[in-house]
Amino acid sequence: MGTTSQSKDERINLRLKHSAKRILERAASFEGQTVSKFVLNSALAHAEKTVQEHEAMRLNTAEADAFFQALSAPVTFNKKLLSALDEYRQRVTDQ
Repeated sequence: MGTTSQSKDERINLRLKHSAKRILERAASFEGQTVSKFVLNSALAHAEKTVQEHEAMRLNTAEADAFFQALSAPVTFNKKLLSALDEYRQRVTDQ
């Protein structure tokens, strides 16, 4: 199994209270990790959860059905949209 070596060239510095540092050190020791590794792993886990919550959409069955029905419905173009498409073609496509 080959391993890929990626250099760590980014850094984050933070200032914290003495009590916060002590609790991080204690937690890291329980996990058998360095404080840096513990903080990084904890922060990444929380960041991934946060990104997932903001980027993913969860729908129940009724919501999913309504969503796919809306996608399947025929598209109707109003005059304003048709005018915008014509203007786009003239500006971009016809050049």
